[in-house]
Amino acid sequence: MWAGANVLAVLLLILLRRSDAVWLTLPASGTKCVSEEIRNKVVVLGDYAVISDAHDLSSVPTISTKVTSPFGNTLYHKENVTYGQFSFTTTEDGSYLACFWLDSHYAGPGHLTVSIDWKTGIAAKDWESVARKENIEGIELEMEKLEEAVEAIHDNLLYLKDREAEMRTLSEQTNARVAWFSIMSLGICVLVSTVQVLHLKRYFQQKKLI
Repeated sequence: MWAGANVLAVLLLILLRRSDAVWLTLPASGTKCVSEEIRNKVVVLGDYAVISDAHDLSSVPTISTKVTSPFGNTLYHKENVTYGQFSFTTTEDGSYLACFWLDSHYAGPGHLTVSIDWKTGIAAKDWESVARKENIEGIELEMEKLEEAVEAIHDNLLYLKDREAEMRTLSEQTNARVAWFSIMSLGICVLVSTVQVLHLKRYFQQKKLI
């Protein structure tokens, strides 16, 4: 029983969409951003916090953060905070951007470190709430996680297949346009060369050089 649960847990870790935890070093002035390519209708959950050695929370430096969609829509914006969480469901395919910068009144060292835990897909789902709502636990809960992971991977494969088809079509169209451009360029070069030869021949004839 436990062996089966362990195997499922390992498979689940392999199949789950990734959860990226990164540290950013913010400059004294300017902005640092992280981005991820995410498809449409995917749940995104992000936690961020300022890394500080200060024992007094009131002395922890504050930052501002902004999350935008591929089309530039603002999904989350906070100022003068030391930690926070953003969550949303994507409505566009593309690169989603989370940017962080120091508040203008910051008077500490020249840089500050921020920890960001970025989760997408089923990794961002609240499985504890699901278990309480559906009254499931143990192997049954792991099976449900595994099922959703397989569905997520299947959907992602279909998405990648569609993107590959789009890229192949675009590549073929580009190659065809380049071929036509090359043929046109060659034709123009031949035409110009012919005109030049005829012009020179006429000129030499007029000068009685030939």
